[in-house]
Amino acid sequence: MSAAAPARTPGPSANTVVTLLLWGLAFATPVIFPGKALLLNEIAILALFVLSLDLILGIAGIVSLGHAAFLGIGAYAAGLLAKAGYGDPLLGLGFGMACAALAGFATSFLVLRGSDLTRLMVTLGIAMLLYELANRLASLTGGADGLSGLEFRPLLGAFEFDLYGRTACLYSLSVLAAAFALCRRLLRSPFGFSLRAIRDNRLRAEAIGIPAGARLVAIYTAAAALAGAAGALQAQTSQFVSLSLLDFHRSAEALLVLVIGGAGTLYGALIGALVFRVAQDALSRLSPQHWEFFVGLILVTLVLVGHERIRRAALSLGVWVRPRRNGAGL
Repeated sequence: MSAAAPARTPGPSANTVVTLLLWGLAFATPVIFPGKALLLNEIAILALFVLSLDLILGIAGIVSLGHAAFLGIGAYAAGLLAKAGYGDPLLGLGFGMACAALAGFATSFLVLRGSDLTRLMVTLGIAMLLYELANRLASLTGGADGLSGLEFRPLLGAFEFDLYGRTACLYSLSVLAAAFALCRRLLRSPFGFSLRAIRDNRLRAEAIGIPAGARLVAIYTAAAALAGAAGALQAQTSQFVSLSLLDFHRSAEALLVLVIGGAGTLYGALIGALVFRVAQDALSRLSPQHWEFFVGLILVTLVLVGHERIRRAALSLGVWVRPRRNGAGL
């Protein structure tokens, strides 16, 4: 009898290899193209913010029009901590996440009650209240002038925040990569599958013993913490905090980016942020006055055509081009 063949250790999947290559390319971009570091930093922060929205909207099915409330809380928390003399970036990041998570937990009991329309109004109302509160407490928040002149220590005690944004870009990308890995692991766990079950049919999920209320409170708090991290990064990398971080247009922009990238996949936050910011940057240069029209045109096209049809068209084009290339070489 022949000896049994040794068992092979399964290697990394193709998706994992592609994902690692894309992250490696992202981290190499500010080194290879230092002039694009500031733009990439904005993309990373926006992607982190939209990723937090995808957790509650795309995964858990919680609609929100006031998610910018947690972005602003994280930014003001990190900024005020720096004003108090504690300018360590990682400390400010953790403090911003903690304050946003606390706010998310406190408001989750209001948000999760009622229908989707009720949630829309409650989330929008909370964000508007925080905006007006920050505006009124001008002695603390700077009001309409914002918090300026923020000073942060070097990252890890060694890396200064330079004018070209290379340190800021790598810092934001590192936080985004860590958050993405945690979210991906979370959604592949039983907790993540239970969230999808609640989103699809809450009554059926509760009938089989899933504590829907507790799970939704947990994911809403986690999403608030990630949005707070994005706000803290915004404050630290720009060294400025303004009321605009609490404004409605921030929440609307996150929804727009999520529609562009696709909700419920996590990757949609990354793709949407990249497409939106690059398109915004390119179109604003071509047409500074009418770039919003073209962004709206892209959005309408995506909604009418659909992501699935675009993906199928791209695959069909690839199948059509490949035989032609192969045939050309014969």
